[in-house]
Amino acid sequence: MSEIALVYALFGDRESAQSAARAMIGQRLAACANLLAPCTSIYPWEGKVAEADEIPVLFKTAPGRLEALMAALGDLHDYDLPAILSWPAVTTPAYADWVTRETSPEV
Repeated sequence: MSEIALVYALFGDRESAQSAARAMIGQRLAACANLLAPCTSIYPWEGKVAEADEIPVLFKTAPGRLEALMAALGDLHDYDLPAILSWPAVTTPAYADWVTRETSPEV
């Protein structure tokens, strides 16, 4: 088995999520982005309990592109403090090779 990196980020609406997904694919920072079903997030913010409907996106990238992907997501995000989380994932060698090819900076 081989390893890739998963990145999970939340966006305020579907348009923002889709725009970020297309940008990360276009910049070859992610091989795939799954826009997931809307969710409700509940969290403390500025002394109050906030609640927001959000769109989660799951990005797949090569471990060597992880930092660049997370930085790019942070740069384009419109939240003051976006949740951008990552973790390693084990996958098949063929899928890991595809992810690596699709996120290689050199075409």
